[in-house]
Amino acid sequence: MKKTRQLFIETARQVFVKMGVAHATMNDIAEASNKGRRTLYTYFKNKEDVYYAVVEQELAHLVERLEKIIDKKIPANEKLVEYIYIHLDSIRDIVQSNGTLRADFFNDIKTVERIRRQTSIKELKMLKVILREGVNSGLFGIKDIDTAATIILYSLKGLEVPYIKENVSERMAERKEAIAAFIFKGLRP
Repeated sequence: MKKTRQLFIETARQVFVKMGVAHATMNDIAEASNKGRRTLYTYFKNKEDVYYAVVEQELAHLVERLEKIIDKKIPANEKLVEYIYIHLDSIRDIVQSNGTLRADFFNDIKTVERIRRQTSIKELKMLKVILREGVNSGLFGIKDIDTAATIILYSLKGLEVPYIKENVSERMAERKEAIAAFIFKGLRP
């Protein structure tokens, strides 16, 4: 059962890239997977359901990459910087490697955010772990970890579009130290 569902998700991703989400049909997905439409409807109610599953799977890979950072035996400040770059690079890779997802990412942010809601909850938890670790080790002087984690996550989300569209990633890579200094020292002299 899981293999068939996974086959539909992988096939749908390819069909969406080739035809666009708007132009693809459930029939196209069923035909491309060499399965019947009835079988496809056993797993998914409609095309939107399939699309959500495709995006959710991509986001699950993002979460896996971010979770690996949490377990690293490095100081919390280094974890946070690595977390930021993994987050931005992963979102860029997801959007750029899926042509139609790219269009939807920029044109239908409400749908994308609805799909990302569960991922955002997981990301907030991971950021809180890193921040708490930093506070406990004396690296961070944060009084409200929940608020700090929320600000960091929304700041990252705000950077995603320019990071993807304008090759900000190249400029940011050159300025890693400046970005880290800004995060840890803020606007203080």
